[in-house]
Order: sequence, then structure tokens, then C-alpha cells
Amino acid sequence: MAEKEKKFEEKIKELETIINELENGNTDLEDSINKYTKAMKLVKECDEKLKSVEEQVNKIVLENGELQTFEIES
Repeated sequence: MAEKEKKFEEKIKELETIINELENGNTDLEDSINKYTKAMKLVKECDEKLKSVEEQVNKIVLENGELQTFEIES
């Protein structure tokens, strides 16, 4: 069975845990490399999610159902 996709918040929490473990310095080199690799994967996934959400937020649905790009006037 495929692993359920983790929520953004869960990924951030896991990333924080990995960072704390790496900063602690009590892991051997191979484990550190594995944790670093996992952390980079989580960073990429979170970045992609944030970009996707940003695109969604930048669009407004008009009353007629059409999407319009949201732009802040200076």
C-alpha cells in the first residue's frame, strides 16, 4: 500500500527534527548524509507546495466563475 502523502505541517515538523538532529552532531557520517538527503527532499516538496498555494491565492474567482489574477496596486 502506498504511503499517505504527509501534510505540509507534518513535513515542516519532520524537517525541524532532522535539522535539530544534524545540529546536535551525535550522528555518524552515513546517517548524517541520509538525514541531509531527506531534509533536502522535504525542502523541495515544501517549496513546491508553497509556490502552488501562492498561485492559487493570487487568483480571484469572479462572480461569473472566471479566474482573474490578483494584483496589488502600488
